[in-house]
Amino acid sequence: MNDAGGARRFEAYGEDSGHGKHPAHDGSDDGRRHPRAAGREDARGAGGEGPGGSPGSGGPDGPAGRDGPGPGRPPRIPMPRASVEDGGGPLPAIRARPEPAPRSAPLVLEHRVLKSLLGAWALAACPAEETAAVEEHLGDCGPCADEALRLREAVGLLHPPESLDLDPALRTRVLERCLDRRPPRVPVPDWAAPYDAETARLDALLQDIGDAEWHAPVRLRWFEGDGATSRRTTVAGVIAHLLAVDGLVAAAVGLDDPLGEAGPGAATPAARTEAYWRAVGAHAPPTRAVRAPWRAQSHDLVRTVPFAGGPDGAAPPVAYGGFELPLPDAMVDRAFECWVHAEDIAEAVDYPYEPPSPRHLHRMIDLAARMLPAALAVRRREGQAAPGRGRHLVAAGAPGRSLRLEIEGSGGGEWLIPLDSPGARGSAEHEVAHVALDGVEFCRLAAGRVPPREAAAGQLGDREAIRDVLSAAAALSRM
Repeated sequence: MNDAGGARRFEAYGEDSGHGKHPAHDGSDDGRRHPRAAGREDARGAGGEGPGGSPGSGGPDGPAGRDGPGPGRPPRIPMPRASVEDGGGPLPAIRARPEPAPRSAPLVLEHRVLKSLLGAWALAACPAEETAAVEEHLGDCGPCADEALRLREAVGLLHPPESLDLDPALRTRVLERCLDRRPPRVPVPDWAAPYDAETARLDALLQDIGDAEWHAPVRLRWFEGDGATSRRTTVAGVIAHLLAVDGLVAAAVGLDDPLGEAGPGAATPAARTEAYWRAVGAHAPPTRAVRAPWRAQSHDLVRTVPFAGGPDGAAPPVAYGGFELPLPDAMVDRAFECWVHAEDIAEAVDYPYEPPSPRHLHRMIDLAARMLPAALAVRRREGQAAPGRGRHLVAAGAPGRSLRLEIEGSGGGEWLIPLDSPGARGSAEHEVAHVALDGVEFCRLAAGRVPPREAAAGQLGDREAIRDVLSAAAALSRM
């Protein structure tokens, strides 16, 4: 703001304003000059020149004399700029803020129209106006609100929760890309790759669970004869079971047996598991501490099996008590059991878990299909299989009655299963039955998780042969 007092204060800084002398300054030098005025007087000197010797504004050659500006001349110190509000001119126009656009009136729709929009509303496919109209209607109409709730729940079923795990095939693709660039010093055989992948996936699951979940109850299930049986344990107990049974392969390739001195006395997987549970659970049940030795053993197996050949180059077989498996098949068998028990653990801790990659799943299905003729022979010796119409023994390698096993989905294929003799050769000319199953469902049947009568997706031909083969597949399961 500019006021008269302010003008007088600025005029007092000069020696003579030209408008009369200030009452406090009569023109005499009484020592009360303002410091700024005194500074200017000293700077001008006697000749009235500025510091550079040029005429100053108050010098004798300037527009004003030594005694200050004359009438009508501006003061040496300019007046402050006048404020717009203090002047007499018009104030500048103020741009008004634009008014908000008026809100459109809500839609008014009939009840039948609003009801027909419930499906689109549940799918979040309605425009904003229709959404607002439907939601306002739901607050007043009970039947429509119930219908909207049912539709929203149905929409949730259309989008099942996705697994938090990465695609199982992603690890295989990344490893292949890396190995193409830099081959490993110790290559992992193709038949050991499923075990390497499944133990890594299970270890990632174990890394995510808390201390309390290691004691979550798990029920191991398998088939004995024609009936299902089970054994109750915990998550930690399942890892102890895998550690004990993997020890069969470890001992076969020259690694330390996790059972120590008790290992040779426990030949079957069930006996080894019970022995290990007794050893580690003498004072307390197994805890998460079992994870470290299991993972260390799985790493040692993957590093050792490529060099497990004897003097003739043949890999040693792995004894399972009542039967033996070649080392490559034993590693696929251990990968299969690792996946199955990983699903048991994931179910116990409420965690999604995906099946193996198609290539690894195919190896597991192929192993189970090749083991079916021997399982059929065992069931027949024990009187659990039907005699079979037209059954006859054939020489080893000769064609015989066969069942076509068609596995659908990822990792699938077709296998001809000889029915009358484990040494016979499957033959399409002697096919008497055809059964189709999903790949994952067949593996769960072989793991004892699915009853034989519920497994087949389609069947054609000899019903007794189909029943015997499905029951033999379930008999492959064990603790």
